[in-house]
Amino acid sequence: MGLSANAIAGNTAVAQGQGPGQAESSVQAARHSALPAGWVSSWSMAAQQVPPPEFAPSFNRAPDTADRTVRQIVVPSLSGAGLRIRLTNRFGSVPLKLRSIGIATTGRGAQIVAGSEKPVTFGGRADVEIPPGEEVWSDPVAKSVIAGQALSVSFVAPGAKATTWHKIASQVSYLSTRGDFAASTDGAPFRAPMTAYLWLDGLAVDAPGARGVVAIGDSITDGMRSTLNANRRWPDQLAARLARAGGASKLAVVNLGISGNRLLNDSPCYGQALEKRFRTDALGQPGVRDVIVLIGINDIDFGEVPPHRGLDCDAPHVRVQAADVIDGYRRLIAAAHERHVRIFGGTLTPAGLTDDRERVRTEINEWIRTSHAFDGVIDFDAALRDPADPRRLLPRFDSDDHVHPSDAGYARMAEAIPLEIFDAR
Repeated sequence: MGLSANAIAGNTAVAQGQGPGQAESSVQAARHSALPAGWVSSWSMAAQQVPPPEFAPSFNRAPDTADRTVRQIVVPSLSGAGLRIRLTNRFGSVPLKLRSIGIATTGRGAQIVAGSEKPVTFGGRADVEIPPGEEVWSDPVAKSVIAGQALSVSFVAPGAKATTWHKIASQVSYLSTRGDFAASTDGAPFRAPMTAYLWLDGLAVDAPGARGVVAIGDSITDGMRSTLNANRRWPDQLAARLARAGGASKLAVVNLGISGNRLLNDSPCYGQALEKRFRTDALGQPGVRDVIVLIGINDIDFGEVPPHRGLDCDAPHVRVQAADVIDGYRRLIAAAHERHVRIFGGTLTPAGLTDDRERVRTEINEWIRTSHAFDGVIDFDAALRDPADPRRLLPRFDSDDHVHPSDAGYARMAEAIPLEIFDAR
């Protein structure tokens, strides 16, 4: 049997200089903030619950992973002298057992670069058992990380049925035929591509003096309709800007967006409400110092969508006013400031809303711009809107669904963020 989260938590407490009597509970010590100083999140994903299979269409069902090897590709945004990965069973109802866990430099497709493989251990063991509702960090791995160079994380999921995932990854990862192929370099056994992340939700690097910027929000932060495998989401393009400006050595940009996410209400498909997951997903990231939040369009929109039978992803159909969203923002701001983290508010981008819903969006944006409640404002709306019709995206920034930006639109969003705000501390 793999090392339990209780044992991992004990090792973490000792590593941080605590005596056995001072060790945190297993839940606390194994969660996001359990790493010693100097470790900074370089890549992350926001975990979601896999919808119950009843009435769920195929695109809302996780792939069959029983006795298969999962190989997932991540692109770190910060370099470091060593790394750790985090695995999550946040929405599991039974213990999650994974084995043959390893990390390597990504080659072409499912291939990995021969000789780059490193085993990943948990308390010195090559397998791990994660209780329901918990996340665990690995032991340090002696492998240098280069920002922008893709890494492949492989493991075998014996008998596991995924209940925790990130549905829309905008990145192809792979699932093998049955068997343990974690050490395979040629990628031939990995015949099934997938565009979701399963159980893997973090990678941190050993980078003393660096710090993290968290981008959190809905599908526009998640990068929906951006080019697959191209890293064209606006957080990716912000990281690229920082690299060109010479700031990549000290700043990570991690993406905690969830497509369909709302600020105020959970969804059976689109994750926990952002205000509910904010402390864990944003403030719990190792090394976080700044947060950019862009959320609210789905709160405005989903209340107007008619309920339907089967898996109703838009439920609950709650109509919100600007004051409801603003109150939610105030709670995020208070939570961030309690942790001495700065929080920047992004204005809501055009979405071709009806007159009533457009009035709500406009009122929210006016509050973001004028209230001075956030530590700063990122005016995404002004960056993307069509001057001839401000309720719509400028055509060259529109992916053609009139809600989500094109790659050029996501680049424009990144350009709208003044890099000097990250130095003003």
